[in-house]
Amino acid sequence: MAKKIRLPLTERAISDLKAGDAVLLSGVIYTARDAAHKRMVEALERGERLPFDIRGQTLYYVGPSPAPPGRVIGSAGPTTSTRMDEFTPRLLAAGLKGMIGKGPRSVEVKDAMKKYRAVYFAAVGGAGALLSKCITQSEVVAYPDLGPEAVLCLEVKDFPLTVINDISGRDLYEEGREAYRINRSIT
Repeated sequence: MAKKIRLPLTERAISDLKAGDAVLLSGVIYTARDAAHKRMVEALERGERLPFDIRGQTLYYVGPSPAPPGRVIGSAGPTTSTRMDEFTPRLLAAGLKGMIGKGPRSVEVKDAMKKYRAVYFAAVGGAGALLSKCITQSEVVAYPDLGPEAVLCLEVKDFPLTVINDISGRDLYEEGREAYRINRSIT
């Protein structure tokens, strides 16, 4: 059964999440891809405030398609997370607590997640149209010049995800590969 979590992420919620848990997130998440990450980290390095308070927040690595008539957003599937890895430790240090994407994270990001107590969720790639049905509101909050990669504030309801990396350092992708190797007697 999926764990229902109300955002923003709290220390209690983060502490209870384990790699492999199915979750349903509800509340506010922010979108950001590589160009927005670069700008946010540059702003932090200059001592500037970010366009939204990142403390306790969750970033979704997505560049949604335009909203069709009668919808708040178009298809909104995850993008590959490694493209954000060079920027992520700095954002975690600033208070970011959750990330949503697809694919594995670097050792540096996983170490930073342990240090700053944050989690990484995976969304199902190729399911952007279905995921968009869980988004009830969408508003541009920063970098509108980036077009579909602008930072959006999204309101989500029962957004389905899987915990990949938890605060203890567990990694569902690594555990899955190891279980496969053991079960198949691969050496």
